[in-house]
Amino acid sequence: MAILVTGAAGYIGSHAVQRLLKDGRTVVGLDNMERGNDGAVEALRELGGKRFTFEQGDTTDRSHLERLMLHNHVDAVLHFAALSLVGESVLRPLEYHRNNSLVPLMEAVRDARVKRVVFSSTCAVYGQPPSTPVTEDAPYAPLSPYGMSKLHGEQVLDDFLGGRRHQNFPFAFAALRYFNVAGCDRTGVLGEDHDPHSHIIPIVLEVALGKREHITIFGEDYDTPDGTCIRDYIHVEDLVDAHLRVLDALQDGEGRRYNLGIGKGYSVKDIIESCRRVTGHAIPTEVGPRRPGDPPALFADPGKVQKELGWKAEITELDAIIESAWKWMKANPEGYKK
Repeated sequence: MAILVTGAAGYIGSHAVQRLLKDGRTVVGLDNMERGNDGAVEALRELGGKRFTFEQGDTTDRSHLERLMLHNHVDAVLHFAALSLVGESVLRPLEYHRNNSLVPLMEAVRDARVKRVVFSSTCAVYGQPPSTPVTEDAPYAPLSPYGMSKLHGEQVLDDFLGGRRHQNFPFAFAALRYFNVAGCDRTGVLGEDHDPHSHIIPIVLEVALGKREHITIFGEDYDTPDGTCIRDYIHVEDLVDAHLRVLDALQDGEGRRYNLGIGKGYSVKDIIESCRRVTGHAIPTEVGPRRPGDPPALFADPGKVQKELGWKAEITELDAIIESAWKWMKANPEGYKK
């Protein structure tokens, strides 16, 4: 039996495939390559050999998904593939709702009789929560088409599970709500290669690489200790570990939801100071206006997943997270490009 990983050539998906292969599992990777990386696929092929199969394709193509699942005897899906830029989703809402829809995937899951799905959701389903740290009981209030598309995906999974229960067919899912994913594979094989980067850590590190003259701090007058926004940064290896822990724990008929984070926040200035320590670069800064919709502080309460599965993030020191990203970016200044 095999595990299908969608978005396998992307940042998080490739790290998930790497971990699965290291654990001795058979993996089928799928990516439409719109934002995936050939270099990541090549590295995974070298690692996995015959246990890794990759196909280019789209998760909106139900018939392709079904053929892939049946041919490879897939019994579980880790679904990472999605468009995920909040600002872009506001400008291109229909593309986000179409691309991020779970309906074609779940039709294929139904017809191929797959029993487990772990879904990459997001803290964006909460919008601006009334309090921090954020628990799974916080009200849903997405502020973007991206957040709404993920919330809709969770609803599709709920409804599908209900139908499977009525049919007495074994199925279970988990929706994992990420906060800020950061860092890279600490062996240096895989990295984060977006074009352009949208996450703060690689953006700051691009200053150290000489690709940017400075980093802009969007507001330093927030109600936080140093005036800049505070966020939860979970290392990608910890994130992947949570996926596997959840996948192995799921029992028929379950629909689980967990927030994934380290349970504390780091500020924008914390990030910059850490990058200075790790790289030895001065990293000049400029202060710009606040960005609309940025809450002062947002970080997870991971208590539920800790209590139910015994999982907790292990790589929680900021310098360690950033050092793993810097190691890969310094060795691959042009990303996966050769």
